Amino acid sequence: QVELVVTGGGSVQAGGSLNLSCAASTTWYKIDCMAFFRHTPGKEREGVAAIETPSVPWYADSVRGRFTISRDNSKNTIYLYMDNLKPEDTGRYSCAADMGPCGNSWEAKYYDYRGPGTEVTVSS
Repeated sequence: QVELVVTGGGSVQAGGSLNLSCAASTTWYKIDCMAFFRHTPGKEREGVAAIETPSVPWYADSVRGRFTISRDNSKNTIYLYMDNLKPEDTGRYSCAADMGPCGNSWEAKYYDYRGPGTEVTVSS
């Protein structure tokens, strides 16, 4: 079993920035794709960004150019730097991990593991 712990988040005004981290409780070589998802009441779960071995990033159109995903294999951790935040970025951000690659369907694919998230609130 892989445990995924998301840290960071919080409240910020529109235009501000936040950092999220997702740490996996297993050695990195077992995981290929890691992703952040956003959960908003009344909406379907939305893929935000993903990263696969070695460090190939994938982004949702809504965040491309504003968010940056990266990974530190030595710490089994991925990071999401969120800049120029908008009120529509508000939601609970969770993390997912998969032994296979991300690929073009990273937003809809099945992930072996999912973890609880952290809240991000962007006020106008």
